[in-house]
Amino acid sequence: MVYPVQGKPPVTQMRVHPHLPNVDEARRAFSWDSVARELAWLPGGALNMAHECIDRHVLPGKDKLALIWEGKSGEEERYTFAQLKAETDRFADILTGLGVKKGDRVFLFLERVPELYFAFFGALKMGGIVGPLFSAFGPDPVKDRLLDSGAAVLVSQPDLLQRIQGILGDLPDLKHIIVVDRSPGAARPPRPQPDPRELHYEQLAKAAVTTFQTTRTSKDDYAVMHYTSGTTGKPKGAVHRHFAIVQQHATGKWVLDLHPDDIYWCTADPGWVTGTSYGMLAPWSLGVTQVILQGGFSPRAWYAAIQKHKVTVWYTAPTAVRMLMKSGDELAARYDLSSLRHINSVGEPLNPEAVMWGVKVFKQPIHDNWWQTETGAIMIANYASMPVRPGSMGKPTPGVEAAVIDQNGKPLPPGAEGDLAIRPGWPSMFQAYWNNPERYASRFQNGWYITGDRARVDKDGYFWFVGRADDVINSAGHLIGPFEVESVLVEHPAVAEAAVIGKPDPLAMEIVKAFVALKDGYQPSDELRHSIMQHARARLQSLAPRELEFRPSLPKTRSGKIMRRLLKAQELGLPLGDTSTLEE
Repeated sequence: MVYPVQGKPPVTQMRVHPHLPNVDEARRAFSWDSVARELAWLPGGALNMAHECIDRHVLPGKDKLALIWEGKSGEEERYTFAQLKAETDRFADILTGLGVKKGDRVFLFLERVPELYFAFFGALKMGGIVGPLFSAFGPDPVKDRLLDSGAAVLVSQPDLLQRIQGILGDLPDLKHIIVVDRSPGAARPPRPQPDPRELHYEQLAKAAVTTFQTTRTSKDDYAVMHYTSGTTGKPKGAVHRHFAIVQQHATGKWVLDLHPDDIYWCTADPGWVTGTSYGMLAPWSLGVTQVILQGGFSPRAWYAAIQKHKVTVWYTAPTAVRMLMKSGDELAARYDLSSLRHINSVGEPLNPEAVMWGVKVFKQPIHDNWWQTETGAIMIANYASMPVRPGSMGKPTPGVEAAVIDQNGKPLPPGAEGDLAIRPGWPSMFQAYWNNPERYASRFQNGWYITGDRARVDKDGYFWFVGRADDVINSAGHLIGPFEVESVLVEHPAVAEAAVIGKPDPLAMEIVKAFVALKDGYQPSDELRHSIMQHARARLQSLAPRELEFRPSLPKTRSGKIMRRLLKAQELGLPLGDTSTLEE
């Protein structure tokens, strides 16, 4: 096979890394106990994420800034760790006052407002299991998740509740709906037919105390539940325990390279696992100040936020990087982005061209990393202290045994393609699919957690993503990874985004079909199609697409992942499956 990304030279702009100077040596001499000792365990061996992230940073004579929040209209609020402690204590007291008990599910259907963060950690403090939901969800995905989890509490906002009004009567386990209304009193429009279970957060907060005694949760008590969708069936609730904070804390240092004086920004919405593991838990477990923007993607707003707040560490997604690339280098040059010292990306593979674009525009590479909802924390990464190989996922973190294996669980030699697998037992490993033990058990085979991704390892130990196991294309016996082909397609100057699928063929089993969205200023034409196909053939030879279709845009999940399976279903006239996470 041809792996075009291997032709990219390493980016050797390395930095001295105080936490992880040499990842290979660190892996050989590592113990999770050493990381666990860095945390502030409660007496008797109790462990609670909220205590690690909030309370332990409230020290006599110190009141460090924890949160800089910018609203949609440009308003700004700032909270110290002491203020976050008071507000999260208040929310924990509200929940216990309502009779919510340890282990009850508390779901959050909120925009990125400060109360989301108060509720998240407040629920953890009283021993609840928190389920963040993406604020752009419609009624059906909210119903699926609340019904499956048996959620006892929903925290939301008036406009979002109005959107899902029709499904609230179908949730027999839902006892309380806490309504957060940030609009001025005079500007609040009356809500028709409010649900009788609704309670107003402002009124509850006035009666609640701000000194709550954190519930003594064990390291194995359930803490956070994120739903993840597959190609078939309903979304599955992946449940994580409080012990996950150990790995989130460690990878915040190792991969994000967070220091105490950093200003950090994670662009992920808390409705997705990146927005909780690295938009709340990892940075605040390290006592870092972070920026949160309520509004959506905007190149100007994003660059302005980096400039205004002097962001030093930035964690974003490949789709966002490509959209920034599309907005042009000239726009980035209008802002002072010199405060940035480390940039990371996750969500789907980062194309080599995006890594090199980071070097050109930000004077540093963008460091890709790999993990999943089920892993709970970063597992494989490019580190500040090692050369970046554009297109590579990087190397495993200390404490993680990763391998590319065959169908019998045997590790394959360098260069061979197989299933990406992780040896079970890491601290942030999901503990269950809620109410679905059979599906959970199926993910573990031959002593490995089977990720569902296909990959290979080079002779130096760098991992390279090939594609999802159900995305890999078999053309005349050649296994073709979509990412390989897509990486070449987006190198063409007219291509903004690309996705490829396997299309059935009577002779070759499958041929590669490409779907392409063009950059601004380009229009579909036969000449342009020929140009892109010639470019791909020159780079890929027999692996190049046989067909190419222009699309105004490509279907994505709300977290930014291109949905190849949806393209394939549309192409073949098959059922679309679960589309609850489809970007509208």
